Amino acid sequence: MIKRNLLVMGLAVLLSACGFQLRGTGTTELAIKELDLSARNAYGETVTQMRQVLEGSGVKVYSGAPYKLVLTDEQENQRILSYAGAGRTGEYQVTTVLNYDIRGRGDLPLMSDKLEVQKIFIHDGNNLVGSDQEAATARVETRRELIQRMVLRLQQLTPAQLDQLQQTAEAKAKADAAALEAAQKAEANTPRQSPVELQQQ
Repeated sequence: MIKRNLLVMGLAVLLSACGFQLRGTGTTELAIKELDLSARNAYGETVTQMRQVLEGSGVKVYSGAPYKLVLTDEQENQRILSYAGAGRTGEYQVTTVLNYDIRGRGDLPLMSDKLEVQKIFIHDGNNLVGSDQEAATARVETRRELIQRMVLRLQQLTPAQLDQLQQTAEAKAKADAAALEAAQKAEANTPRQSPVELQQQ
């Protein structure tokens, strides 16, 4: 048990270290060669590791790139799945949801989506240290899988697709601006009655 706990702890430390690479993402090139990256938690583990994986996949990540990946929100929840052994041992499930946007030139929104990953770990009331390590490992693995799925989604996008989304977003923004301007002009040209005129009617 001690050896296993040490192994789990060592694995958690190694995976959470800055230099890890995901299986299959270190050598897989993305069609997108330039990308800006930001997150609500600018120095969080997810955005930090995401940047490293993107750069390892041949993507130049810098502020001012034509397209931007924004990790808008990351939420983690934990719940009990089952109990055993007089309530001292049980299965727990940790769920992490990552919401993200891809934005284009002019900060126009091109697409929004979310990723969700779940992991199950065992909590042993007789071994709190080991249980804490199990939970930590589950969270590390969850983040790793989130990043892997994010990269897989980015691999499905091409610059041509992003350019098309950009054109559609620009056309929509232009139409919305024209509609707003027309509504403002119509309101400005509508005669307004004074309170006195309304009372006389």
